[in-house]
Amino acid sequence: MASHRKSRPTGTRVAGIRTPALATAALTSVALLSQSAQAAPAADGRPSLEEVEKKVDDLYRQAESATEKYNAAKEKTTKQRKQVDTLLDDVAKRTQKLNEERERLGTFAAAQYRTGAAAPDTATFLLADSPQDYFDQTQLMGRMTSRQKSAVDDYFTEQSATMKKRQEASRNLHTLTETQSDLQTAKSTVQKKLSDARELLSKLNAEQKARLAAIQKKKEQEAARKAAELAKQQAAAEQKPKEEAGAKSGSSSNSGSSASTGSSYDAKAAKVLAFARAQVGKPYVWGATGPGSYDCSGLTQAAWKAAGVSLPRTTYDQVNAGTTVSLADARPGDLIFFYDDISHVGIYIGNGMMIHAPKPGAYVREESVYYAGSSIIHSVVRPA
Repeated sequence: MASHRKSRPTGTRVAGIRTPALATAALTSVALLSQSAQAAPAADGRPSLEEVEKKVDDLYRQAESATEKYNAAKEKTTKQRKQVDTLLDDVAKRTQKLNEERERLGTFAAAQYRTGAAAPDTATFLLADSPQDYFDQTQLMGRMTSRQKSAVDDYFTEQSATMKKRQEASRNLHTLTETQSDLQTAKSTVQKKLSDARELLSKLNAEQKARLAAIQKKKEQEAARKAAELAKQQAAAEQKPKEEAGAKSGSSSNSGSSASTGSSYDAKAAKVLAFARAQVGKPYVWGATGPGSYDCSGLTQAAWKAAGVSLPRTTYDQVNAGTTVSLADARPGDLIFFYDDISHVGIYIGNGMMIHAPKPGAYVREESVYYAGSSIIHSVVRPA
């Protein structure tokens, strides 16, 4: 009997109750089946939930990267167009000057006709009232001819130089316009891919949508946990200098200077945060700078403008518009940049959180700086 009991499978029922070992095995099997259902493609060839989620995230990333490139091209195009407009205005003014000179030439010609200056010099001399009158007329016409020739020569020289500049600027503008058009085409392609991904999401049934929402929720919880850890680290880092300053009586002057600098930045940061919080809920729109919608760098630029600080338009330039600090030393108002290509930026608000315009289809919101994983944080920059 004893040996029989030892050989009894742990998964049989004893008094109608499944043994713990079998329960654990059953739960493990369910988990494995669930993971397989999410990770492996469906039998009909459709992508799994994880594949759909990854595809959507990748497409959003591509869209945002294309947006920043579009912003850079648009900014260059705007500057070049201003230069071309200036040259065109200059050409118009010079053309007007040429017309005025032509009118003067007509006046000179009429004067020559009235005075008979076109006659031979001998006849002109004989018909003159006096030698002095002949001399005065000759000198006058000579000066008039010299002035008109000089005016025409100068104008054509300036017009030639201006036309060359205009042609050069037009070529540059044409090149930039082509580049911008290429970027817009690429952007449209990405948006088409986003549409395809959204279509995949729309075809998920209620159970699949619930499971996908659970995956997203888990990621948000993990991001919130990391944000809380960062907040604790920053609080400890801030407390340490205060304790050291309290223990050293001779450091009052230095700490006062530091406090003054910090106070100045904090005052600007307060305006930045107030502006950013007022934008929460507005849609992300690529290329937008407000006030009704924003892309990521458009929001940061507008927020710091509210504090009297001018930032460049794109993330690629904003990352160089201040002092780089560590994430542990980040203060409210600092800019946090993401991804190796620096294609996303948010405004740090403290406690491991930020305000940003996340991606197409989303709205300006407060979120953990670890919203997409800690590895994507590129750098932290203090603008002022």
